[in-house]
Amino acid sequence: MITETETILGLRDKAGRLPLSPGVYLMKDKAGKILYVGKSKALRHRVLSYFTDLDHHTVKTAKLVSLIHDFEVMLTSTEMEALALENRLIKLHTPKFNIKLKDGKSYPYVKVTMNEDYPRILVTRKRLADGARYFGPYSGTGIAYTIINTARKVFGIPDCKKQFPRDIGRTRPCLNHQIGLCCGLCTGRLSKEEYRALFHDILPFLGGAFSEVKDSLTKQMEFAAENLMFETAALCRDRIRSLSKLWDKQKVVAAPYVEQDVIALHTDQTCSCLAIFYIRGGAVTDKESFVFGADKIVDGDAVASFLYELYRVREYIPKEILLDFPLEEENLAALSAMLREKAGYKVTVRAPEKGDLKKLCAMVRENAKEYAKQYNDTAEKENDTLIRLAQLLRLEVVPEKIEAFDISNYGSEHITAGKVRLENGKFVKSAYRTYKIQSTNGPDDYASMREAVERRLGHPEDEYPDLFLLDGGKGHVSVVRQLLDEMGICIPVFGMVKDEFHKTRALTGEEEEEISIAKEQAVFLLIYKLQEEVHRYTVSRMTGAKRKSLRTSSLTEVPGIGPAKAKALLARFKGLRGVAEASYEELISVKGISEQNAKQLISHFSAKTAENESERTESL
Repeated sequence: MITETETILGLRDKAGRLPLSPGVYLMKDKAGKILYVGKSKALRHRVLSYFTDLDHHTVKTAKLVSLIHDFEVMLTSTEMEALALENRLIKLHTPKFNIKLKDGKSYPYVKVTMNEDYPRILVTRKRLADGARYFGPYSGTGIAYTIINTARKVFGIPDCKKQFPRDIGRTRPCLNHQIGLCCGLCTGRLSKEEYRALFHDILPFLGGAFSEVKDSLTKQMEFAAENLMFETAALCRDRIRSLSKLWDKQKVVAAPYVEQDVIALHTDQTCSCLAIFYIRGGAVTDKESFVFGADKIVDGDAVASFLYELYRVREYIPKEILLDFPLEEENLAALSAMLREKAGYKVTVRAPEKGDLKKLCAMVRENAKEYAKQYNDTAEKENDTLIRLAQLLRLEVVPEKIEAFDISNYGSEHITAGKVRLENGKFVKSAYRTYKIQSTNGPDDYASMREAVERRLGHPEDEYPDLFLLDGGKGHVSVVRQLLDEMGICIPVFGMVKDEFHKTRALTGEEEEEISIAKEQAVFLLIYKLQEEVHRYTVSRMTGAKRKSLRTSSLTEVPGIGPAKAKALLARFKGLRGVAEASYEELISVKGISEQNAKQLISHFSAKTAENESERTESL
């Protein structure tokens, strides 16, 4: 049997034969699973460093090395190519020791359509070269909509669905105009020029130039007061007050023209936190934090790769990015090249060594430290709860990963099983699964639960949990434990028992007495939210399938319309209502729908409408 020392020596010898060229390396365990993906401009030196001078490794790196059984490399032409390849492989394999940006969505912007005669303010995730003005990006749509709503209320911009100038003078003004929250563009009392003039203050406001907006409004207020235009003066005064409330929440940290991102990293023995402050117009307009657990390796390579992915999905990149930590020259060069290529202009990435910028970085680092503290405090409470749960269930390990199952159905139709996953006290939505039960001809909770768990276990690439919890009692636990025994898999299984009011009462095994959790408040809340979530998820999936079936079956009542044609119609017209409102020409434009089919559909829905009208008349 090969010892760990012999394995290290073999890997050291293999690494010593690598070329001194850029590339990516993949560390693997005994089962061939990828543990870590990294990059280097000189593969031999970087990979060899893992298997030499072992006493000087960090705890996390030492843990990684102890699990490495083999590695492979991929050569690239440049460091930038290595950075891009590393990023793709991390997303593909999701290695245990790599940090990663979990949410790959595009970021929201506030868009002002100054390219239109009557500008609108809206939220978008695409920054286009269309003549409009864009502000952001922001960390989420919540902050983007907050800014839009503030701008609308303060400056009186319409938030209705009217189209201008088409709808000017066609309808009565809404309540917002009557209470002073809308300029009443629809009344026709405001010219196009007067309306566009409002944006002379709105644009600087959205850009963060608060002092400029305040000065402008103050001058307007003083001019109106001097000319006895008291309503106008009062309106300007109210706008200044409303904006001041928002400005109080913004921390001005630089000159009004400054746009930069400031990134800081805090690392301790328990976790690492990367904090980012987005400065636009000299003020902190948004911020984000990313916390990584103690099992993640957070070094210069990892941070460079993370920042590559962060900015790859963003539409806008400022010309200056400040770091509170140094990056190795090779990482700095590769990241800068990528940012320059993405932005289309030079982006400076640097770590200030003194002055106000150094102090700014220190401020962001303090925020990162506080975010890490909050994460640790929450994790400690959740861990205490999981430890207590393990004690109550007499488990050998603390159940950091828990999966719960529930069964839902309408009679004998649409029998659906749902699975949710909880990791370290947090729901992992990406691991939720739905199983349409196929093994039973009617309601059979036991058989349905067995099928659901069996199908879940058929995907060993999805890491098995430390504990299965079933929405049910001893019978459910018995059939699943029997299944696990047959498959030779050892995972504890317990049922979540409900009382007569359908509320969590206790946990139960196959033969054991019920384990009461009523007096264990923290454990009770954990089980309660888990049981409620799996029930909510399963019912929502089952009712969705039922609604889809009802829409399809309603169409199949029409002579000549089978399931395939019904599906095509629903897809084309976005639902049953759309089909009912479609014209003859629109219906026959759908592939597979004949002229006779179209006539039958129109006749069917006409009869339905007449029937509904008759019932309504009788009720009156």
